[in-house]
Amino acid sequence: MTKQQANWSPYDNNGGTCVAIAGADYCVIAADTRMSTGYNILTRDYSKIYPLAEKCVMASSGFQADVRALQKLLKARHLIYQHQHNKQMSCPAMAQLLSNTLYYKRFFPYYSFNVLGGLDNEGRGCVFTYDAVGSYEKVGYNSQGSGATLIMPFLDNQLKSPSPLLLPAQDAVTPLSESEAIDLVKTAFASATERDIYTGDRVEIVVLNAGGIRTEFMELRKD
Repeated sequence: MTKQQANWSPYDNNGGTCVAIAGADYCVIAADTRMSTGYNILTRDYSKIYPLAEKCVMASSGFQADVRALQKLLKARHLIYQHQHNKQMSCPAMAQLLSNTLYYKRFFPYYSFNVLGGLDNEGRGCVFTYDAVGSYEKVGYNSQGSGATLIMPFLDNQLKSPSPLLLPAQDAVTPLSESEAIDLVKTAFASATERDIYTGDRVEIVVLNAGGIRTEFMELRKD
């Protein structure tokens, strides 16, 4: 008998799209609620957004089993930090922790593509984007997931973020007001849903500002 090569993979891609936009005094993070595998929809009501601290939220696409394991590990490390320092971790500190955690697993990485957003120590919006092995960058806006190739050109056209290579460095936050950013996110998801079969059903929008965190929903295409 000829040997057959095993083709089993420990990874799966459950699809979905995440978007984050940072403003002068707010941060908007959004993700759709569809979870798929191949051409099958596993559930239409799965939240991809996870609060890590009072002023820090993470949205993740990719393999949701790995995402859940990553969320549990970050929650445990944040709890240890609170016991040691008697305070919540700041958003930039959590961004560094997430980078270190992903890089630690670089030889068998978490198959998750994350965008982390919140408010920094001065109350300004901040967004951090990641690859699967922990490389990260502070940006004014970003998108991850199956619909990112459709949404990022649209955000680039609307927001035109300054290059991080400019000297002196320009601020990364976007010039939009909070309500304009929410409307932009809704438009982006409505457009991506028309072309990406892994994005749809409903979009969950989390808004962080000085008043706290609130959540909005908008229905998307179901087919």
